[in-house]
Amino acid sequence: MSSVDGGSVSGGFTGGEKKTSWPEVVGLSVEEAKKIILKDMPDADFVILTPGMLKPLDWVSNRVFLVVDTVVQTPTVG
Repeated sequence: MSSVDGGSVSGGFTGGEKKTSWPEVVGLSVEEAKKIILKDMPDADFVILTPGMLKPLDWVSNRVFLVVDTVVQTPTVG
């Protein structure tokens, strides 16, 4: 794997390189991160995880894991 624009790519040197990570979205909101990732991978299927959650072991070529850990609104009963 090599780095292009701060993210890892795969696919060899055939011109079909596909970005496989997006370190530039760390610290952004989920929605902002999704917009940036979708520019590189329009068919991305997002899975939201919290820190410590286990990722599924099966490989899905368009699945992108977003790990978030911030409460953004007051939790309420109801």
